[in-house]
Amino acid sequence: MRKTPLVTGHIYHIFNRGVNKQDIFFEKWDYVRFLKAAVHYRSENSKFSYGFGAARVMPLNNDTGSLGKPKVEVLAYCLMPNHFHFLIRQLEDSGITDYMRRFMNSYAHYVNVRQKRIGPLFAGRFKNVLIETDEQLLHVSRYVHLNPLVSGLVNDLEAHPWSSYSFYVNGSGDDVCTSGEIIRMFKSRDDYRKFVLDQVGYGKELERIKHLTMD
Repeated sequence: MRKTPLVTGHIYHIFNRGVNKQDIFFEKWDYVRFLKAAVHYRSENSKFSYGFGAARVMPLNNDTGSLGKPKVEVLAYCLMPNHFHFLIRQLEDSGITDYMRRFMNSYAHYVNVRQKRIGPLFAGRFKNVLIETDEQLLHVSRYVHLNPLVSGLVNDLEAHPWSSYSFYVNGSGDDVCTSGEIIRMFKSRDDYRKFVLDQVGYGKELERIKHLTMD
């Protein structure tokens, strides 16, 4: 049990990384599989499955309308080689905990089978930070989206396909995100782009000294 229960209606920064800081994604299909699971397990009637499809991606049902009402709402996300970040609103009691438990267990099993490995994939249970203000929500969304750039993974944020950043700045379709709540705080998508990129230097300095919540 968590010392402080996650409260329905509130938004949380959810993150975790690989055990011993090791990679949790090894090829393109791993990212695809992870995001399919992120869509599948957010609905209340989604069935837990370890099955695999012919395309090396588990044949999850991503028609969320057929799976009942969602128990969480994903506002933003970013996947990195050895960790992930989500901004999630809990829509029903225990929604985030149930979502992440089933989601992470399913993905860990997938990786263990694919990589012929045993043991835990993630460094314990997921971490969570309560978002208490709109200002904090904006800044955490920027921090989440800046990860690929400040870490040196890419030189252009839009070149990183495993993030909701392109959805935010281009309006392109994204099955994982279900809310435009953050982008509505700006006059335009381009204003959000400027808001994020304005802090690249600061973000790189944070990366240099290591972000405390990930250590």
